[in-house]
Amino acid sequence: MLNAKQDTVLSHEMLRIVTATHHDPFEVLGRHPLETAATAAADTRIRVFLPGARTAALVINQQLHALKRIEGTDFFEWQGLAKILPTHYQVQWFDRHNQMHTEFDPYCFAPQLGDIDMHLFAEGQHWDIYQHLGAHPRVVDGIEGVLFATWAPNAERISVVGDFNDWDGRQHCLRVRGGSGLWEIFIPGLKAGSLYKFEIRNRASGAVFLKADPYGQAFEMRPQTSSIIQAPSTYQWLDNDWMERRAHWDWQSSPVSIYEMHLGSWRRGQSGEFMNYRELAHQLVDYIKPLGFTHIEIMPVSEHPLDDSWGYQTTGYYAPTSRFGTPDDFRYFVDYLHQHHIGIILDWVPAHFPKDAHALARFDGSALYEHEDPRLGEHRDWGTLIYNYGRNEVRNFLLANALFWLKEYHIDGLRVDAVASMLHLDYSREPDEWIPNIHGGNENLEAMTFLQKLNEVCHGMHPGALVIAEESTAWPQVTRPTWVGGLGFSMKWNMGWMHDTLEYISKDPVHRQYHHNQLTFGMMYAFTENFMLPFSHDEVVHGKGSMINKMPGDDWQKFANLRLLYTYLYTYPGTKLLFMGGEFAQWSEWAQSRSLDWHLLDYEPHRGLQTLVKDLNHCYTNIPSLHQRNFRGDGFEWIDCHDSTQSIVSYIRKSDHEFTIVILNFTPVTRSHYRIGVPVAGSYHEILNSDSSFYGGSNWGNSNPIFSQAVPWMNHAHSLEINLPPLGALILKLV
Repeated sequence: MLNAKQDTVLSHEMLRIVTATHHDPFEVLGRHPLETAATAAADTRIRVFLPGARTAALVINQQLHALKRIEGTDFFEWQGLAKILPTHYQVQWFDRHNQMHTEFDPYCFAPQLGDIDMHLFAEGQHWDIYQHLGAHPRVVDGIEGVLFATWAPNAERISVVGDFNDWDGRQHCLRVRGGSGLWEIFIPGLKAGSLYKFEIRNRASGAVFLKADPYGQAFEMRPQTSSIIQAPSTYQWLDNDWMERRAHWDWQSSPVSIYEMHLGSWRRGQSGEFMNYRELAHQLVDYIKPLGFTHIEIMPVSEHPLDDSWGYQTTGYYAPTSRFGTPDDFRYFVDYLHQHHIGIILDWVPAHFPKDAHALARFDGSALYEHEDPRLGEHRDWGTLIYNYGRNEVRNFLLANALFWLKEYHIDGLRVDAVASMLHLDYSREPDEWIPNIHGGNENLEAMTFLQKLNEVCHGMHPGALVIAEESTAWPQVTRPTWVGGLGFSMKWNMGWMHDTLEYISKDPVHRQYHHNQLTFGMMYAFTENFMLPFSHDEVVHGKGSMINKMPGDDWQKFANLRLLYTYLYTYPGTKLLFMGGEFAQWSEWAQSRSLDWHLLDYEPHRGLQTLVKDLNHCYTNIPSLHQRNFRGDGFEWIDCHDSTQSIVSYIRKSDHEFTIVILNFTPVTRSHYRIGVPVAGSYHEILNSDSSFYGGSNWGNSNPIFSQAVPWMNHAHSLEINLPPLGALILKLV
């Protein structure tokens, strides 16, 4: 509150400081030449604003020079000669508790954001902008402190508040940098570890609100929402060999088998607590390395306030969640997996963000990161907001974030969530709930341009890194280069194959003959994109049942069907993804609030399925014909796709120098003396039988070797006569 004397003494600009409405306190506070003609005694004024201070003084050459209070206010002034002042002077003051503080004045420091940085950000092309915006410990003119900067073009005033200034927005008000929309302040003496937020006053409404830092690199554990000042990491990476190999990796001809997981529910501590990233790293390597997976994919670890969102409603894009430890703990997690030759794909969510008041929603009181019109800016299904991809600074925020994870945390790839919702303006909307593009269509042209740029910069700056699209529509050329009009992704989830396959396998075998096309239709488009075959978390939640519970029949048939399904997955063209728990047939649906049911591995059928997944991974990674031409039509040939009556399919997988025969029987009927054509005469070995007793099956199969016969069959000059196991799959190799 102002008293009458304040109102008469203070200028309009000073009153704006008191009321915390001034857009640039550097115009009022700090060092300024006296307005009147300089005298021999004084040519400079220093003015400070210290709410709650009892007394204050300048410290010049270790001597105190009293600052005079402007009566009735919290302003203190000194007038004297500039020549006796150091470039950066200190202020000593006593607060209301008679505690002494000695600090450099933040308002005597020059702007720190460079013109080139601001220019590149305005263009949307500053790939290291996260090193400038946010909170960063700096040394300025030999003085340690923290530089705060943020983007908020519709703010009237911004302050940084925290546990270092009693969360008082009248202190540490930022300076605005012209018309850039950027604000900054360097606070000397501040250390890493302090909590902070931005207090923002909107120019139009005068509303004042607290916001977490969009570029914050660490946050409090939920439900708290403050950002934490992070010191530059001193972590020493030990994965140089991995990173060098990745840069020259021919991923299109290599096996990629991904274990998808949620860190908070894979395993928990003895009391149900979250495990630290470092603990998880060791236990993960011990578990998935023997199983033969080449990568893991972790559901979003960017900071998020709601566990039930699984990380898909992100508020801290530049911070690994504090649920599992510190940023350096997460670096250790990645590093340790790399040292054991396991790659890490990160689920990344540029399609939408939550409406939480402390985060990006209406960040400066306006629709800044989102669209104003809900027909463009809101996903009603998810209760989230959509990024304005046409705004340079918003696009830069997201693009730099993708590069941040690849560079700062050595992430090996990004799985981009909900791409279909980004590309289609009418996604999950009624006819009157969306706005066509400038050509009258439903394509989000700005999102398309954003995704093309995302893939160009990620692949250009980080060779060998994967960018994978979760895209469920028929949008053309998702994985084709941008220079031919494609979106430029490395791979795309094959949602059509996944839905058809799960729908087919869930049917009683007696009815499968009438739905045979669900097995064969996928080959019509299998090589139009670089496809990944996903059995993901989306298929084991929201009442869809676990993988084992999708299978028909009694328990024996359920396990046999699942073994058959996984063999089909690992032998069909495309890279592989399997969600955690599916590898040992967890009965219950996945729940993020508890650990997987590890006790099931005490039972033979579950151990048998896990052993099959292990052997399938090793077949897939060690046999070139099962992976070398994953994305090429010349890597696959049907032997017979027409035996719908018996629900059997057979095909050949090919590499440059060898081939593999796969036969799948989708009925519980054993088939003796079943004949298939083969391309080469010779002796064949049964190298995997999903019905083996090792996997919990009935052990119906063939004795090795199996000799071909000069009996033409199925357009081949030679053929084999084999025994097909019930609900079983065989993989055969020429010896």
